[in-house]
Amino acid sequence: MLSELTLIDWVAVIGASFIVGLSKSGIKGISIIIVALLVFVFGAKASTGILLPMLIVGDIVAVIYYNRHAQWKYLIKLLPFMMIGVLLGTWIGDKLSEETFRRSMAIVIFISVLIMFWWDKRKSKNVPQHIGFAGVMGLTAGFTTMVGNLAGSFANIFFLAMRLPKNAFIGTTAWLFLIINLFKVPFHVFSWGTITTETIQVSAVAVPAIFIGLFVGIRVLKKVNDTLFRRFILVMTALGAVVIYLT
Repeated sequence: MLSELTLIDWVAVIGASFIVGLSKSGIKGISIIIVALLVFVFGAKASTGILLPMLIVGDIVAVIYYNRHAQWKYLIKLLPFMMIGVLLGTWIGDKLSEETFRRSMAIVIFISVLIMFWWDKRKSKNVPQHIGFAGVMGLTAGFTTMVGNLAGSFANIFFLAMRLPKNAFIGTTAWLFLIINLFKVPFHVFSWGTITTETIQVSAVAVPAIFIGLFVGIRVLKKVNDTLFRRFILVMTALGAVVIYLT
C-alpha cells in the first residue's frame, strides 16, 4: 500500500495527520476535514481503518496533557450509549456498498456541519441534560464514529450542554474518544477488515505530523479568532462533503 501512494496522496495523508494533531490539541470542528482528505485517497470505508490508529495516538497525547481536567461523571453518562451506537454502526456499515457508504458519510458530514452552524447561531446554549438527551447524543455519536469517525459534533454538543469549562471539556472528550476508539479496534480488524498490517504502516508514517499538529495547536489555540476560524472550517468542510457525495 505504501508504494502505491502518489505524492499528492502523501500530501493529503500528512495534511490529515497534522489536522488530527490540531483537533486533539483542543481546536474543535475541524475533524471532518481529516475524513474528507482520507476518503479522497483511500475510499470511504478503507479510510476509517487508516484514520483510527492516528486518532488513538492523538487521544493518548491529549489524555496525558489534559488528564487532570477530566470530569468522569459526565463521561460515564455518555459512554455506554456511544458503545451501543458503535455496535449498530458496525452491523449496518458492514452491509453497505462502497458507494452507499461514501454517500452516507457525506450526509453525516452535512448533518454535522448544520448542527455546528445551528449551535453557533443559538442565543441560548441551554440544552436538555436528562438521560434521554444523553442517550440520543450518545447513540448518534457512537454510530457516526464507527461509520466515519465523525462523532465530534454530537459529543461536543452534549458536553457544551453540561457547561464544562474549556480545559475540563478538552480533558473529558480526550478520555471519551480514547476509550471509544480503542473499543472500535476489534470491529475494524475482525469484522470490517479495515485495519491490517499494511494500513498500520501508513498510519505509523503519519505519526510525526500528528505530534507537530498537537504542538502547533496548543499554541495557536490561544491566539486565533475562534469564531472566524470555525466558520471557515465549516464552510470548507461543507464543500468537501459535496465533493465526496458527487465523486
